Amino acid sequence: MGPFLDLMKNALFSPTSSAAVSPPKASPSPNSTGLVHFGSPKFYVFCGMGGSICCGFTHLIITPLDIVKCRMQVDPIKYTGVVQGFKVAVAEDGFRGLARAWAPTTIGYSAQGFGKFGYYEVFKNVYGSMLSEENAYTYRSWIYLAAASSAEFFADFFLAPFEAVKVRMQTSSTAPKTMRECMPMIYKKEGMYGFFKGLPPLWTRQIPYTTVKFVCFERIMELMYKHVVPKPRAECTKTEQLLVTFSAGYLAGILCAVASHPPDVLVSQLNQDSSATLTSAAKRLGWKGMWAGLGARIIMIGTITAMQWFIYDGWKVLMGIPRPPPAEMPESIRRKLEEGDRKRQQ
Repeated sequence: MGPFLDLMKNALFSPTSSAAVSPPKASPSPNSTGLVHFGSPKFYVFCGMGGSICCGFTHLIITPLDIVKCRMQVDPIKYTGVVQGFKVAVAEDGFRGLARAWAPTTIGYSAQGFGKFGYYEVFKNVYGSMLSEENAYTYRSWIYLAAASSAEFFADFFLAPFEAVKVRMQTSSTAPKTMRECMPMIYKKEGMYGFFKGLPPLWTRQIPYTTVKFVCFERIMELMYKHVVPKPRAECTKTEQLLVTFSAGYLAGILCAVASHPPDVLVSQLNQDSSATLTSAAKRLGWKGMWAGLGARIIMIGTITAMQWFIYDGWKVLMGIPRPPPAEMPESIRRKLEEGDRKRQQ
């Protein structure tokens, strides 16, 4: 554990530490204002703040679709589709009902976003620093995966209590309609367990979602600048870079929705029914039931993910936070490949 702790300390407190998955020319240097250095504590805090803003805001504005999606998962007979689900929800609760549970949604995902994005930057730097420059580039997808998984594991502790309240308010007809009433009710009936019993299925939903979200985004961005965007990233305007970010985020979001949907259904079932267990919920749903509401979730997650990356990258631009470009092949590997090509041609 000694070497790992030293690396973690260097990643957190050295203002000149660099993520090995970034090319040498992108090694962290002070930004134009000299206020934020890559790898400094301030850098990670600012990244966490950007994650909090993008996750909290996007989940807040998507609350109506989230309500319909959750109800399609727990009552597919009554809520048979997105459009029909909105009609039923409005008929029963009015348009005001489509904003139900906005408070736990916003607070929960703001807290989770801080941990998700902030910890991701930390762990990406730490894990990348464990490898040589060549290995960090070669195995960069595994670094992204490990960093995203580690970040989400801790971030979900912040989210779980608010997710329990949110789903209970959105899907249970007997639950109070405000967070300040619903939280005491859950605690009185189930204790602290009521807030965290959905944590294991939350991990099975969020960790695959986040790993796909970050790994796919990183690699799609890399491919887009290599094969789609007609000029190098350094020559693109900030607006053009943000448009590429949004496009890569939406594609990654679609893959996220599919990869994490069955656990999302289980989370809704467990938090809707206080007597349900993971096994009983899975047995009652069956394989087909695990995919209820997928269409709504693809729209929701695709849009959320694209907006999150757009806002997060925009926040970095606004605050002058260093933004290393997509990973590029180190010169040492390029020379080896060129030498190999020459030998094969001889």
